[in-house]
Amino acid sequence: MNENARLAALVRDTQVFLLDMDGTVYIGDSLIGEMKHSLAAFRNAGKKIVYCTNNSSKTAAEYEKKLQRLGIWSEQDLVYTSGMATAEYLASVYPHKKVYLVGTDALKREFASYGVELCEKGAEVCVLAYDTSLTYAKLCAINEYIVRGLPYIATHPDDVCPAQGVYPPDVGSFISLLKTSSGREPDVICGKPYRVMGERLCARLGVSAARVTMAGDRPHTDIRFGNNNGFATLLVLSGETDAKKAASLPESDRPTLVIPDLNAAARVL
Repeated sequence: MNENARLAALVRDTQVFLLDMDGTVYIGDSLIGEMKHSLAAFRNAGKKIVYCTNNSSKTAAEYEKKLQRLGIWSEQDLVYTSGMATAEYLASVYPHKKVYLVGTDALKREFASYGVELCEKGAEVCVLAYDTSLTYAKLCAINEYIVRGLPYIATHPDDVCPAQGVYPPDVGSFISLLKTSSGREPDVICGKPYRVMGERLCARLGVSAARVTMAGDRPHTDIRFGNNNGFATLLVLSGETDAKKAASLPESDRPTLVIPDLNAAARVL
């Protein structure tokens, strides 16, 4: 079977497309190729589109606003963040437990919407997220909880956050700092490339892993995430990975197929 036939079979068998955003659907504020047409083609073929991001500093509603502004949002779509996956995980595994969260006010509101009880003192679980309002006092507080042995959850492992110019430190950098001070790493990391986010998504959508495809431009997060969860994977060359890098990936990061961009998958419909 040639590559085009394999791509057509993958798209045909996919019920849910999980899409990384920056580098896969758009770059900055510019859509990649005929993305509006491609996403509409997926929807018309009965495919569910889930915009899937590790960034836990923003709510789903904030992402929806950007997608609406770019003209690629439909009410049948879903935005799913590592923050949402973490909130669902907490509600399931640690129900009614008091949680100390290092995170933005937006994420605190997101957690509250899932019924997660947040507190400053007397916590029973601590959570580390991408906090753009991080202070030394917050670091000291979560460090104390970690040292005391509380369950320690992180939303995602990214060391830096993509941005114009110099990339700022993300949760992975905070994890390294706190390992130095506390001697511990998180007990669970919820976001890509780990399994929690994939498992929560499949449960939420009532779909089996065999009917899900993850498409993204980062092999070590997007593709490894799909592989870890038993999803089909599409590595797009429209973002940070080029053909040379794609040809020499470790087994954990090898995709089902490599395509120029997401539009190529829509063209086989």
